[in-house]
Amino acid sequence: MVSGYPTAYAEVNEILNLLLSNVSEILAGQFVGMYLYGSLSSGDFDPQGSDIDFLVVTSELLSSEKIAELGSMHDRFWASGLEWASRLEGTYIPTDALRRYEPSAAAYPTINEARFYVDGHGTDWVIQRHIVRECGVVVAGPQPKTLIDPISPEEIRNAVLGILNDWWFPMLDDPAWLSGHAAEYHAYTVLTMCRALHALQHGTIVSKPAAAKWAQAELGEPWSQVIQRSLAQRLGRGTDGLLQDSLDLIRYTRERAYVLKKHEVK
Repeated sequence: MVSGYPTAYAEVNEILNLLLSNVSEILAGQFVGMYLYGSLSSGDFDPQGSDIDFLVVTSELLSSEKIAELGSMHDRFWASGLEWASRLEGTYIPTDALRRYEPSAAAYPTINEARFYVDGHGTDWVIQRHIVRECGVVVAGPQPKTLIDPISPEEIRNAVLGILNDWWFPMLDDPAWLSGHAAEYHAYTVLTMCRALHALQHGTIVSKPAAAKWAQAELGEPWSQVIQRSLAQRLGRGTDGLLQDSLDLIRYTRERAYVLKKHEVK
């Protein structure tokens, strides 16, 4: 890796270089490629709070021995005290499973919130595949479009609606989890609803700032001001409480999602 690649952040490149070097050594001939998705690929990475979302592709399902080696590697990263080690979030997946999302009992090594475990992929991986395929950053390996089949707008809409139904909409009946989080997460919720609404309308995934701009124009007031406050909060410039606004926008998203689904927006 050269300076300034694959990201514009030297410290992020340092941890990615370390990750790539270790993963390549552990996986050897099973290593296919390593990619970035999430905010680092969409252009809205925030050094103050964003995660480093990565995907490692392997030639086959990994053995328990290889998985244990990867787990030990990540433990060493976390114990090292490296600033960005705890911000790594990602998964290791074989090429045949990456090509197209299929619900199955298969489980893959996963890193989330400084924890290493083996688990299945939910329907959100329809969306993650789309992001990796269309705008993923290649750290090493072939272009992701050679590894992932095209994902249709309807598949994206169904995946987004599934996440909304499973995770976000139940908060309207029991807001305790959301209310227990700080204002930054309420802002995150508002911006996530903006992106969900854009995806349901257009059948594609854009960055949160792009979705926010679209939603401000599309929804008008009072949502435009709520979204602006959420953007400010995301950048550490806001102090307003957004809990009720975030719940109200979840409710609005539920109503609009059902209308869009009923009319089967194309």
